[in-house]
Amino acid sequence: MTNGRMQRMGLVSAALAAGLVLTAASPGDMSVATFLQRAEALQRLGPLALAMPETDQLKGEVIAAGKRYQARIEADRKAGRRSASCPPKSGTLTPEQWLAHLRTYPPQSRSRTTINMAFDGLMRKRYPCPA
Repeated sequence: MTNGRMQRMGLVSAALAAGLVLTAASPGDMSVATFLQRAEALQRLGPLALAMPETDQLKGEVIAAGKRYQARIEADRKAGRRSASCPPKSGTLTPEQWLAHLRTYPPQSRSRTTINMAFDGLMRKRYPCPA
């Protein structure tokens, strides 16, 4: 094998490994800082943003966080544990409400706060359990 070909194969292997690392994070694990940065870039595109794959990825982050939250709430109820929040069976959350909530996190904590954590925080704020 030639030296140039070995170098190309090494680069391809490195690129594949980097891709695996970048995609290894579970939906909902994205930081609030990253989410806001990407969402604001999409907002600048206006209506074109709807056709961007990035829009679906961000939506997937929120949906995954919501499903994880619902599963945990259900598990708490089945186990007889008190839940941190008491949401209705169904509800709505507009993108504007979601982004407004994310913006309430101080900039210095946004990189340490995941979308899962932010979703939990929003549910506690919107749907506190009766005392």
